[in-house]
Formats: sequence, C-alpha cells, structure tokens
Amino acid sequence: MGLGTTRRDTCTPLLAIISQVGRRMAPRWRLALWYGALILAANLLWEVAHLPLYTLWRTASRSEQAFAVLHCTGGDALIALLSLGLAVLVHRSWRWPEERFGRVLLAATLIGVAYTVFSEWWNVEWRGAWAYASAMPRLPWVGTGVTPLLQWVLLPPLCLWGARRLSERDSALGAK
Repeated sequence: MGLGTTRRDTCTPLLAIISQVGRRMAPRWRLALWYGALILAANLLWEVAHLPLYTLWRTASRSEQAFAVLHCTGGDALIALLSLGLAVLVHRSWRWPEERFGRVLLAATLIGVAYTVFSEWWNVEWRGAWAYASAMPRLPWVGTGVTPLLQWVLLPPLCLWGARRLSERDSALGAK
C-alpha cells in the first residue's frame, strides 16, 4: 500500500469485481440448483418406474433394490450435471443461460445420451454389472435398453426447461 491509501481503498475494486461477477453468476447457479433438484427427483421416479425391466426386480432383496435405485439416481444426477457443465464449456457459453440456452440444452442431452449408450453396453454386455429382464426392449445394434435411452432423451431437456422457468420466476420475484 502506498501513502494515502488504506486497506479499504485497495479492497473496494476487488469487492466491486466480486460483486459484479456474483450478480452475473447468480442466475446460472440458481438455474443449476433448480436443474439439480429437478433432475434428481425425475431420475428417482424414473429409476423406480423402470426397475421391473431389470433382473434385479426378481432376484434382489428390497433393500438391495432400494440401494440400486438410490445409487443409480445419484449417478444419473451427477452425469446430468457434468454433461451440462461440459456442454457449457464446449459451447463457450460463458453467459449461459442468457445466451445459447438451446445449444447447451441439446449438447448436454447428447452428451448424456452418448454416455448412457456406452455405459449400458459396458455394464450389461461387457462387465455383467447388471442385466435386463426379458421385458426390457433393446436397441438391436448395441443392446442398450430403450428405457435408459428414453430417460436421457427426455429428462435432461424437460428438467432444464423447467429449471429455467423456475429460475426466471425466482429472478422476477427477487426484483420485486
């Protein structure tokens, strides 16, 4: 610090920058929080609904089934959030969600779908970590189950759209 300057004088520009960045990032983080909550809830419901399409439904105890549902739900939420983050980085959407919302939504969905096709093939066909029941419809060229694929085609865009609406509502309420 030079003569005539105080710690407060030198901190003020830094605090102003942090404050400005925080204001710019708040909608982003608010939307990500809503997305995380919605994608977690939607995946929990989806995992419970399609559990009968796995052999686990007939072979595992209720506690093993519950663990599998919670484990898969948490993994799905993590994959969804990482896919979203990667989509923002790939598109260099530093002002997302204000800009390039649709592109990021599409990219995040495609990343999730690609990961799911690979993961289902790897874990069912190669590792044998889980198995489909005979009732599970499968894609003929890779053997991936149709319901896991639909899960990733439908849930991320629906939840991201819903998160955007909720985040915008929160912003409007905060402005009043």
